[in-house]
Amino acid sequence: MLVSVIIVNYNTFNITCAAIESTIKHTHNVPYEIILVDNASPTDKPDDFLIEFPSITLIKSKENGGFAKGNNIGIRAAKGDIILLLNSDTILTEDSISTAAHKLRQMPDVSAIGVRLVYTDGKLQQTARAFRSVKNEVLDLFRPLLMLMPYKKRVSLMYNQYFHGDYNTYCDWVIGAFMMFNTTLLHQLPEQKLDERFFMYGEDQLWCYQFYELGYRCYYLADTTVIHINNASTELSKQLKLLKKFLELELKIMEYRTGKNFNYYIFSAILTIKEMIRYYIKVAVFKLFRHKMR
Repeated sequence: MLVSVIIVNYNTFNITCAAIESTIKHTHNVPYEIILVDNASPTDKPDDFLIEFPSITLIKSKENGGFAKGNNIGIRAAKGDIILLLNSDTILTEDSISTAAHKLRQMPDVSAIGVRLVYTDGKLQQTARAFRSVKNEVLDLFRPLLMLMPYKKRVSLMYNQYFHGDYNTYCDWVIGAFMMFNTTLLHQLPEQKLDERFFMYGEDQLWCYQFYELGYRCYYLADTTVIHINNASTELSKQLKLLKKFLELELKIMEYRTGKNFNYYIFSAILTIKEMIRYYIKVAVFKLFRHKMR
């Protein structure tokens, strides 16, 4: 069993070095290779990575093709029977790769495994996700009623922010900051590679839905924790741009799943209104207390 760790770098030399260093330091119980794809960084000097880490495989892309294309470039060079997509802004503090790889090998019905991710302050990131639906968006509007449900029942319906990340569970999708899957899974996809239609953001959900169409489910592993820096901007204008991008991608994924039918338009209206109201509540809180809400 060989794990091919794919890391895509774009102009984040120091952060990427920390990710590579932590991977080497903490991975002991499974053989692995590290493939670093530099996405045509305008200021980084890719060869400097080889000075710091001569054992890695460095690939210099001629263009910044985005997260999906960068990972596919790395996957094409991979020798492992397991692929790990690892964000350049992650830091391992334990042997998370071995833990996840051994778990994946025990579960032939699983497509992708994600692990417990936390911010640098230790707060949990919502790694285990559910596919969005009209039903779930409506339920989310009635949070007080949801909180009356038994915890695991609520989680099985909603995941996302309703899950404390405190136990292992199947889920619909896991985020791409740490996404592990068997290489053979790619051979079952139409183009035998990860879908590249999204440049950045949303691709992880799309991939997991495509795995779901093949008859697999994702799995969240609470047994190990990885730090994901994920520094979001505190500038309100940038947050609004991200929200608009998020809405655009969610609607594209829903269109992919259902087509532009009645269900799609109902979903679009509910999601857009709900998220815009939530955004302006965040704006009000930020202006009053100068405190960023996640």
